[in-house]
Amino acid sequence: MSVISIGPDPSLVYRPEIAVKENKMKEEYRNYESGSLFDRVSHTYKLMHTNQTLDFVKRKQAEWAGCTHTQMSMMDAVMSLDNVVDESDPDVDFPNSFHAFQTAEGIRQAFPDNDWFQLVGLIHDVGKIMALWDEPQWAVVGDTFPVGCQFQDSIVFRDQTFQDNPDVNNPNYNTKYGIYEPKCGLDNVHMSWGHDEYLYRVMKFNNCSIPEEGLYMIRFHSFYPWHTHGDYMHLCDEKDLRMLPSVQEFNKFDLYTKTTDLPDPDRLKPYYQALIDKYCPGILKF
Repeated sequence: MSVISIGPDPSLVYRPEIAVKENKMKEEYRNYESGSLFDRVSHTYKLMHTNQTLDFVKRKQAEWAGCTHTQMSMMDAVMSLDNVVDESDPDVDFPNSFHAFQTAEGIRQAFPDNDWFQLVGLIHDVGKIMALWDEPQWAVVGDTFPVGCQFQDSIVFRDQTFQDNPDVNNPNYNTKYGIYEPKCGLDNVHMSWGHDEYLYRVMKFNNCSIPEEGLYMIRFHSFYPWHTHGDYMHLCDEKDLRMLPSVQEFNKFDLYTKTTDLPDPDRLKPYYQALIDKYCPGILKF
């Protein structure tokens, strides 16, 4: 399957008035050193980096992979994000449902003929509904990373938050490859548990027809150490490297469409319902 072609930078599509200050404005995103939300964000990552061990991830995979928690339509799942504010995100402090439509509309503006890409923009964070079923946010949101091998330096708060993670001192897990073989492929790597992996498994369980590029976007959009910093390439196979540009293209919309100019979901829902009916129709198991 061909990788999606690279499109325009949505930071300019959405905010053309700041084109002159493009680089400066981009650098204001993902600020993990200061800001009004810093304490909330750093606390979430401290809990995540302490508790996300290989054993924990395996337990969560077993708990959630069977999709036995509820049944609902994809649009209902998207709208349930009205009740989720991502405590790991330094850029937004409003419900995740608005971010869903912001991302989708940014993609729609840049790629008006690619309907599955638009739908991925809408649903990519639906896995965060785990937080509504009492899963702590440190096991739902935030950047993801492999467990069972050495934690790389590009992970957010790497030097400050892993001291109490028991896997750091386990000789089976704290080497470059850990339990993995070179170029084993990300499909064979245990990622820290969160909304990316959960929604990916929901999509596969329900036989949704979004193409593989879209599933990669869903599964790895929070894997910033990989798609933004170039780490963990030693674990990637040829398919991972082939899909990487698609994940990077999606990331531009996921990140740079976060603004305080909130969309009107009621106006947009009929358009996106048609896409849901095409790619993941009916009542789904979650």
